[in-house]
Amino acid sequence: MADRFFPNEMPAFVEENEGVLAPSPLHSLLYLPYPKTADKLLRAALDLKEKVVKETWVRLRGRAKDFTLYTGALGTAFLLFKAYQVTNNRGDLSLCSEIIRACDVASQGDPHVTFICGRAGVCALGAVVAKHAGDEALLNHYLSSFRGIRMRGKVPNELLYGRVGYLWACCFLNKHIGEGTIPTTHMGALAKEIITDGKRLSNRGRCPLMYEWHGKKYWGAAHGLAGIMHVLMDMDLKPDEKEDIKGTLQYMIRNRFPSGNYPSSEGSNNDRLVHWCHGAPGVSLTLTKASQVFQEEQFLQVAVEAAEVVWNRGLLKRVGICHGISGNAYVFLSLYRLTGKVEYLYRAKAFACFLLDKANKLIADGLMHGGDRPYSLFEGQAGMAHLFLDMVRPSESRFPAYEL
Repeated sequence: MADRFFPNEMPAFVEENEGVLAPSPLHSLLYLPYPKTADKLLRAALDLKEKVVKETWVRLRGRAKDFTLYTGALGTAFLLFKAYQVTNNRGDLSLCSEIIRACDVASQGDPHVTFICGRAGVCALGAVVAKHAGDEALLNHYLSSFRGIRMRGKVPNELLYGRVGYLWACCFLNKHIGEGTIPTTHMGALAKEIITDGKRLSNRGRCPLMYEWHGKKYWGAAHGLAGIMHVLMDMDLKPDEKEDIKGTLQYMIRNRFPSGNYPSSEGSNNDRLVHWCHGAPGVSLTLTKASQVFQEEQFLQVAVEAAEVVWNRGLLKRVGICHGISGNAYVFLSLYRLTGKVEYLYRAKAFACFLLDKANKLIADGLMHGGDRPYSLFEGQAGMAHLFLDMVRPSESRFPAYEL
């Protein structure tokens, strides 16, 4: 199990003290006052952004062979939009819009309907960027295209390729364009179908809702219960439907591993994955949200306990946000936004500084995996750049395509 992550030898918390004699460059970063750390992370993020653009756009001569947010050109556009939000560089916004246009062409006719891996992401991000650019015609084009998306055949319910991934795109539009952009009646009807599917598979089992993807009953954020519950909590639901969501989360809590980690799927006894996609990080983000939605302390407490697993076992030998250190850092940012406790901001800073100080050398030495698509948003260095940008304004941070 330990071969999946680096031992976390960083202090659990330190007071900022730039003058302290630190045992390593990493420890020096941990003692730096936060504004100075943020400046270093911003400079690194902007350098990484340029590298990502070169590798995923310029080298491909402006073609979006893979248009998705997960591993393709839309992920680069999403990073550019984040950079624009932080620096107000209109050049980033313009290039972002250009890349989305190429993704719009490349995604025509694609059967997938989600934000992360489908056409909904292209249209939703395109609309929001067009609004920021003040291009009314382009905004209307993307909104019209989004409303024209149809689900063909049997569509699963999970986040990456399923119906909740489409619902997340609807929520993204309503947040950034305006409430009612996508009618709640449309979203509510789909949410009810998802809940009905969950009850059917549960068949009055111990867990109120259950879902399958490729024959497995996953629990994680990418394909399973954590991701589905995360999105359903944004829907306008009846009291009994909310109770089904709450009961599903309570079932997961009761059946977690003794370590505090969560199984990747129903019945799994393999306590090894500490990723956003499978395990404690994605579940912790969902439980943090549940504590706000249901206003119950129990959910915050177990979110904190899951975050301890991430602190102890979350320095993964990968950089990305789906299954890497960058994604795991968002667990602490989410808890910081909710509680305001500087200990959580410090832990997010510690993970970010570990990457800043060590990632390039570890990758070069073959001790860390740079991702199968090393410059992509969810697997590679674009995700690391996004984290660094979020560290500049931690109160505005959001896990990409998961937290609204």
